Amino acid sequence: MKSLSLAAISVLHAVASGVHHGFDIIDETGLPGGTVYPALSRMERDGLLRSEWQPVEEARAAKRPPRRDYRITAEGVRVLNDAIARVHALKPVRLKSRG
Repeated sequence: MKSLSLAAISVLHAVASGVHHGFDIIDETGLPGGTVYPALSRMERDGLLRSEWQPVEEARAAKRPPRRDYRITAEGVRVLNDAIARVHALKPVRLKSRG
């Protein structure tokens, strides 16, 4: 599996942190839907997430359409932790003066 983009890391982290619906993930990450939804689809295809549709009765009671509920998989947790470790391993860059 290729490494995750910072946007994908943000989406996966939001789901791992308990944010389970597309619009809520958009709000949590500050990313546009055109970034979040394709990322969710790719991560589900790659086995990092799983999803299921909310029951219709539950959605009707809330007076809205059914939503997809996203959950991180064990593989998703492993990949997310590896990605976070790679980000934390980056060292700050210092500008060299041109004196």
